[in-house]
Amino acid sequence: MAKAASDQYARLRRDAERAASRFPALLAEAEQVAATIADGVHGRRRSGSGETFWEYRHHRPEDGARAVDWRRSARGDHLYVRETEWEAANAVYLWRDGGPGMDAGSAGLPTKRERASVCLIATASLLVRGGERIAALGETGRPRSGRPALEIAGRALADGPGAASSVESPDISRHGRVVLAGDFLDPPETWQARLSALSARGGRGVLLRVIDPAEEDFPFTGRTRFTPPAAGRPLLLGRAEDARARYREVWAEHGAALHALARRAGCTLITHRTDRPAASAVLALYQALEGAA
Repeated sequence: MAKAASDQYARLRRDAERAASRFPALLAEAEQVAATIADGVHGRRRSGSGETFWEYRHHRPEDGARAVDWRRSARGDHLYVRETEWEAANAVYLWRDGGPGMDAGSAGLPTKRERASVCLIATASLLVRGGERIAALGETGRPRSGRPALEIAGRALADGPGAASSVESPDISRHGRVVLAGDFLDPPETWQARLSALSARGGRGVLLRVIDPAEEDFPFTGRTRFTPPAAGRPLLLGRAEDARARYREVWAEHGAALHALARRAGCTLITHRTDRPAASAVLALYQALEGAA
C-alpha cells in the first residue's frame, strides 16, 4: 500500500514538473509578443469612481469574508457580493480549448495549443497593463488585476484543462468580455449552443480560431493514413490528392458557418494560422476587444 502511494506521488510530481516547465517558456514568448505591441496601443484605464451598483452575485471562496454583502445575504440562504458597474465592464475572461485536437501541429511549427496559449497570455499581459481585470474562464475564479492576476491566469492558460463545460455554463459577470481560443472544429451546432450560453449572460468578445496550415491547405498526396486525435477509427486514403477539392469545400463551409454564428452572437471571429507571427493575432485580438468594450 505504501509503495503504491509512493509511486502515485512520484507520477504526480513528474506530471506537475513537466507541466510547470512549459509555463516559463510560454510566458516569455507571450511577454515578448506583448512588448512589441504595447508601444503601439493605448491602455484602456477608465476614469471615475466606478461605484455604481451593477448586480448581486453569489459569493465565491476566493472573494473572502470582507466581500460579503451581509445585508443582502441575510435575506436568503446564500452569501452575496455586490458587483459594481466598473467591475462588470472591466472583466475579461479568457479560455483556451483543451481538447486533444489542439495538440496537432506540423513539423517545425508550434502546436495549436501552444500558439493559443501564447496569444492569450500576451493579450492578458496587455489587458493587465491597461488596468483591466482578467481571469481564465472556469479555472481561476473571479477576475483580478495586476501582475499576480497575469501569473494566475497565465498558468491556467498554459496548462489548464480548458474544459468545454466552462463555455457551456459560463461563470462570468453580466456584460463581461470573453476571449475564446481554439480550433473550433466541433460542429457549428455545438458552438451555437455554447455561444448562446455566453449571450444569455450578456457576454461579448472575440473568438480566436487557431489552425495548422495543413488543416487548411490539405497538402497530402499518395497513400496517407489519418489518425483522429481522440477515439475513432483511422482513415486510410490511397490517393489523398483525390479528396483535396472536396475537403477544401467542406473546410470553407465550416468557416463560413462559424463566421455567421459569431456575428449573430455579437462576437468577432479571427482566424490565425500557426505559420504566421503570433503578434498579428494578438494585435487583432486587442483591437477587437477595444470594439467590444
